[in-house]
Amino acid sequence: MKEPLVPVIPMSHTAHIRSHRKPRRSATSSIALRAGVAGGVLSMAAAGASASANAAEPVTQTIELPTLTADMSAQVAQSAAATQQAAANYELRAERDAAAAKAAAEAKKDLAAAKKKAEAKKEAAEAARKAAAERANRSTERATLSASASASTSTSTSAPASGSVATVIAFLKAQVGDAYVMGATGPNAWDCSSLVQAAYKQVGVDLPRVSQDQSMSGTDVPLSSIQVGDILYWGGKGSAYHVGVYIGNGQYLDAANPSKGVVIQDLSGYPASGAVRVL
Repeated sequence: MKEPLVPVIPMSHTAHIRSHRKPRRSATSSIALRAGVAGGVLSMAAAGASASANAAEPVTQTIELPTLTADMSAQVAQSAAATQQAAANYELRAERDAAAAKAAAEAKKDLAAAKKKAEAKKEAAEAARKAAAERANRSTERATLSASASASTSTSTSAPASGSVATVIAFLKAQVGDAYVMGATGPNAWDCSSLVQAAYKQVGVDLPRVSQDQSMSGTDVPLSSIQVGDILYWGGKGSAYHVGVYIGNGQYLDAANPSKGVVIQDLSGYPASGAVRVL
């Protein structure tokens, strides 16, 4: 049996060369490739979208705060202002009350001191008026005192007239609390010798102005025998730098210094150098 004739198809003159042959892709493989690429892109897009969603929406807890309305704000501000004003008013009232109480206490104290001093000066004035009535009968005694002053070495210890001494002491006590001012002669400021001079002037005895000369007046008295009304001096006789008056019970009264003024002091704390008696 004869084989059928197969027609011979002429080939290209380059068909035998391997590099010039192009492989053919089947339609099935091409479709599968496209499907795979598309699926991968879609899968990657879906994964990215899911990750973005997870990153953009973190899990948080929301706490709702009360809403502060305009009316509530105004009420809070008004309440704070009222509280502050009340505190300021309370503090001001407390300060005024304290100041008033202090002023009242000081006024009461000043009034009592002024009243006491006025009474003391009134008593001193009354004593001075009584002493004036006695002066007419004491001319002989004053002459004797003048003679005694010229004999400063005399040791006479005759007792002074009680009425005159009381007048001197009353005047001195009325000046307690007055100021000490060097050179002042009253009525509200003294130095030591001007106070002693003014006190004895109440009973008609004229003393020298300065302490040195006052220590030379009258008669010398031992400090162990001093009596109320005797003049005490500190320093040498004739060169004394301070004077005062003995008022009894170991005390003397003097215009001490600018810090103390006119005071009553204990003689034991500042012993005198000597004493003279002019009454």
